[in-house]
Amino acid sequence: MRDIFEEIHANLAKYDPVERAKELSRRELPKRFYDTASSAPAEGGHAVLLDGRAVKTPGRKPLLLPDARLAAAVAAEWHAQEKVINPGIMPLTRIANAAIDAVGDRFAEVADEIARYAGNDALCYRASEPERLTERQRQIWDPLLAAAEAELAGRFRLSGGIMHVAQDESLVAAFRKALDGFSALELAALHTVTTVTGSAVIALLLARRNHAAADLWAAAHVDEDWNAELWGEDAEARRIRAYKKTEFDAAALILGHG
Repeated sequence: MRDIFEEIHANLAKYDPVERAKELSRRELPKRFYDTASSAPAEGGHAVLLDGRAVKTPGRKPLLLPDARLAAAVAAEWHAQEKVINPGIMPLTRIANAAIDAVGDRFAEVADEIARYAGNDALCYRASEPERLTERQRQIWDPLLAAAEAELAGRFRLSGGIMHVAQDESLVAAFRKALDGFSALELAALHTVTTVTGSAVIALLLARRNHAAADLWAAAHVDEDWNAELWGEDAEARRIRAYKKTEFDAAALILGHG
């Protein structure tokens, strides 16, 4: 997916959480300049405070969260910084910044991007063999697609292998319409989940809160877990997955989980 969120602050061609972390790690990180991080009610929401002063986004707008719970969680990210401030390990702050600086003004563009992803959803691409893997995909993915289909009043088409399968335009349009019901912050979280899982369906179901976040995270890794069972877990793959999990968990918190 295109880096809609980061275009304002960085000239990156693609948005990928791991690559974004690498990009941030190459920069000279600013030193921690504050003693305390807290949150408090403010006009328009809840502010994050550093030594009593309100934090602003990279676009110089007030960093406001819609409720005290999220504001406290963002403040906790700032509190956890030690000698330097590392945005690569502050997913809630980055998602909130993106929502305020970019998504609010470009909501339709972001929603269109997510809806297009639904037309090529990872859950629709199935292995042709071995049978144990295909059965695992059916057992885990079919109920998720069915839940989305019930809301969207349509059916997803499946593909065996990696051959592209076009989804019905009315289904994608229904998915796009559903996105209009979210706030800019929620849409930013949906974009994050879609990116790290490869599935806009998983993102939508996470937002609906009828499935446990842990179950949806596991569903996004059926193929990866299968390969790990066969060949063992790769250290780099484990590192990347752990990083993506922090992004997923931050988005899940924004969408009302945990």
